[in-house]
This record gives sequence, structure tokens and C-alpha cells, in this order.
Amino acid sequence: MGRDGLMVVMIAMIIVGIGGVSAAVYTVGDSSGWSVGADYSTWATDKTFKVGDTLVFNYASGHTLDEVSANDYKTCTTGNAITSDSSGATSITLKTAGPRYYICGVPGHCGGGMKLAVTVAAASPTEGSKASPSGTTTTSPPSTTTTTTAPPLSPTVTTTPTSRGTATEQPSSAAAFAPSAALFLAFLFAVLNIV
Repeated sequence: MGRDGLMVVMIAMIIVGIGGVSAAVYTVGDSSGWSVGADYSTWATDKTFKVGDTLVFNYASGHTLDEVSANDYKTCTTGNAITSDSSGATSITLKTAGPRYYICGVPGHCGGGMKLAVTVAAASPTEGSKASPSGTTTTSPPSTTTTTTAPPLSPTVTTTPTSRGTATEQPSSAAAFAPSAALFLAFLFAVLNIV
């Protein structure tokens, strides 16, 4: 196969790879939302959270969404939040791999079940960086682990969480293009130097 044929094959492979990248949006607690008395451990059991996915917390006034340390999560200690929001609708894009802990900062609410622990898996190399939804409030702790080698991209993606809390796949072609393009260019230079 000549150089032109090889280039056509490589471009086709990149285009096909770009179309398969997506991030999931999870409405925490499904239709119950973020409230006292829900069982968030059971809710999270059948879900796999990955870097780039988004958690959407919907809650009534009188509640908060606090991201806390593992120890504060276990003991339902309030007042030491890494981040806190009381807007009633908080979207958090999961940016780093590892455990994340959330509680309601109102005294007694964490003990009443308003606590969620998730373990975030690293994005696979073919997924690259993922987009965060536009028009949402994004809250994240200081970065402790970096799982990608390419800088994250933030193209505009419109998302609409479902009322049933199911994961809604959101295409992120622009975010996937940078790692794919870098791989393509590295391969192209290697082929051109060999031929």
C-alpha cells in the first residue's frame, strides 16, 4: 500500500474512533433526588463512574451538597467541606480517578442517609479527555491524581439529565480528537520516516 492509501486508512480510523466517545450523566437518587431517607449506596451499586462523567444532584432548599474527606464522610462531620453548594441543583463533572465523598452539610441529614461515596475509574486511553456539560455549576476538589497525558478540552456539550436518573450518553468528539490526532501524527511521522 502506498503512502496515499495508508493516509486514507489512518484518517478513516481516526474518524471512526472519534464517534464512539461519550460521557455519562447520572441524576443522583433518580427521581427521589438528593434527600433524607434515600439509599445512595444501593443507587450507586450498579453504576460505573468514569473520569468525564457528571453527577447531577437535585435537592430542595434546606439541604446542601458538600464534598468531604473520607473521614468526614464516615463520621458525618460537617463544617470541613472541600466544596459546598446549596443552589438546589449541583452538577459535578468527575475530573480525577479515585474515591469521592458527598454529604448534606445540614446537621443530622448525613446520618439520615444523605451521603454518597463513589469510586471514579480512569478514562480508558481511547476515551481521552471528556467534555463537561455547558450551563451547569461544576464543583470539584483540588486535583490529587492525573490520569491523562493530554490537557483536558472543554467543548460545549448540551446535556439534559433524565428524570429517571439513567445515564445519558453525551458525544464528545472534539475532546477525543486531540489524543487521536496526536496518535495519528506520531504514526504518520513514523511511517514517513520508514518509507
